[in-house]
Parts: sequence; C-alpha cells; structure tokens
Amino acid sequence: MTEPNQLLFFFSALGAFNGFLLSIYFAVNAKKKIFANYFLALLLLVLSIRIIKSVFFYFNPQLSNVFIQIGLSACVLIGPFLFLYLRSYSNQDKSNWLIHTIPYIIGITILGIFYPYVEHRKIWSNWIVTGIYLQWLIYIIASFKYLKPIFKKLKEKEKLKDLDVWLLSIYFGVVVIWLAYKFGAYASYIVGALSFSFVFYLILLLVIFRNSRETTFFQEKEKYKNKAIDQETLNLMEQKLSIIVEKELFLDPNLTLEIVSKELQVTKHLLSQYINETLGKSFTNLIKEYRIEKAKQLLRTESNFTIEGLGYDSGFSSKSTFFNAFKKITGSTPAEYQKLHSK
Repeated sequence: MTEPNQLLFFFSALGAFNGFLLSIYFAVNAKKKIFANYFLALLLLVLSIRIIKSVFFYFNPQLSNVFIQIGLSACVLIGPFLFLYLRSYSNQDKSNWLIHTIPYIIGITILGIFYPYVEHRKIWSNWIVTGIYLQWLIYIIASFKYLKPIFKKLKEKEKLKDLDVWLLSIYFGVVVIWLAYKFGAYASYIVGALSFSFVFYLILLLVIFRNSRETTFFQEKEKYKNKAIDQETLNLMEQKLSIIVEKELFLDPNLTLEIVSKELQVTKHLLSQYINETLGKSFTNLIKEYRIEKAKQLLRTESNFTIEGLGYDSGFSSKSTFFNAFKKITGSTPAEYQKLHSK
C-alpha cells in the first residue's frame, strides 16, 4: 500500500473506529440519562459498520463476501434509528420502536439466507441495495418533521439551544452520508472521509455540551426535576419580574438572561425555572412579549415615526424580527394595528 493510501486508510478507518467508541459511550450514558441515547448509540453503530465495510473493501477488494453482506445489511437500520432518535427527543415517545426495527432485521436476514451476497451479487446490487437506500431515504424524509420546530426558530431568528444544534448535526450528517453513498462516484473514498469528519464533529459537540454551564448533557427537558419553587419564592419572583417592565430593561436589544438575573438579584437558574414553569414560556418569548406591548403603545400614540423605527425603539434588533414577532403575537401586521388603533 502506497503512503498516500496508507494515510487515506488511516483517516477513513479512524472515523469508523471513533463511531464505535461513541456508540458505546452513548449506550452506557443512556442508563444514566435518557432512553433516546440508546437509539443514538445504535445509529452510530450501524453507520460505523457500513462505513468500515466500505473502507476495507476499497483497500482490499478480496474482502470476505460475508463481511460485505453484513456491511450492506447494516444500512437497513440507519434510517429507522435516525427516525427513532429524533422522535424520542421530540416527545419522549418510546412506543412502537420494535415496529421500526424487528421487521427489517427479519427481512434482511431472510434475504441474506436465501440470496447470499456471494452467490447473488447482481440481485444485491440491482435490487436489494437499491431498496435499502430507498427505505433509508424514506426515513430521512419522515424524520424531518421532528426538526420543524427548530427550523421555525431559525425562521423567526430565535436563538437555538445546544440540543437543537446537536439534532440538526445528527440529521444532516446522516443525509450527507446517504448522498455520498447514493451519488458518489467513489463511494468508499468519500464516505470514509465523510465519516471521519462527521464522527469527529460529534465529538466536538460532545465536548462543548459537557462544558455547558446552563444545561446537563441532553437533559434540558428535565433540568428542573424535583426542584419545585416554594410559594414564598414564587411571590418574590412575581414582584421582581415587574422590574423588567418598570425599568424597561427589554428595550436593550442585547438583553440576556444573565443581565436580567443580575438586575433582579436572583440566580439565572431560578429566573429561568420561574419563567419556564410558572409562566409557561421561554425567556426569549417573555422579552419578546414585553417588546410587542411597548410597540403597540408606540403605534397607538406615535405617528411621526416609521413603523420600522418604532420596532427599534421597542427593543427589536431588526425589522424582520419585529414584523414576524408582532404578526405572531397579535395576529396582525404593525401597519394594520396602527391603522385600527392610532389616535
């Protein structure tokens, strides 16, 4: 093997190897954290099996046909595990996961027994593999619906949580690998490189999340579990929150949870918990509502300023953010509201 090929083999195989390591990590982590990590572990496992098959076959075309068959068969579970992972993170739904896995395992096993790759390469190349990639694509499309809330945030220019970024990375990483296998002229070469980048990107995200000060790794939905706020604190928080309106802190377009917590002299965690649990909304949406109320007041009383200018005076950082938020909260555009309510 030439030196360039040795380097290519090393970096391609390293991606798959790290995929195995991460799958083990998430499988163990699932016991301590959440059920969804089992699906992530299995997704990384089947991706690694498929990728390592491609890497070794590229450098060793005489690779055992049984190993080739196992690598190709693993693809049948990539789509289902992606779907199950995103679904479980969207609503914590653990039901019916067997329906999305067992039939495919049984089906690919039966095909492997009656049509082994070593004796039926044309059938595998022309029909079985094509069917597997089609099934994989169907699950990719079906999985997209669980990302719609994230894309809605992007459309409304809301700040994404770490978890949102993670789920997008997982989804598009799988999509890119599918595209490389389906349309890449040199699939093994491309997918080897892609797997290396993809898996190490996951590691990078893992490091970022583990060092996050505000969230426990992939547990944003349970961060207030068993930490209920007592009634005395609730009353105090209600009084303190009014300071945001009295001092019009929301007019600062760069206002953050940390700035407000310092102004109110409470911890970020307590403030976030109160807004999330008691008011039933996020900090971002609460500030957005305060700004809309200010904008409504200005639209009713000010006629010598542009609507865009009134948006900036209400604390919004851009015209589009102001218009989208106003429409969403009031059901009408700023111009329509001003026309109906101006003095």
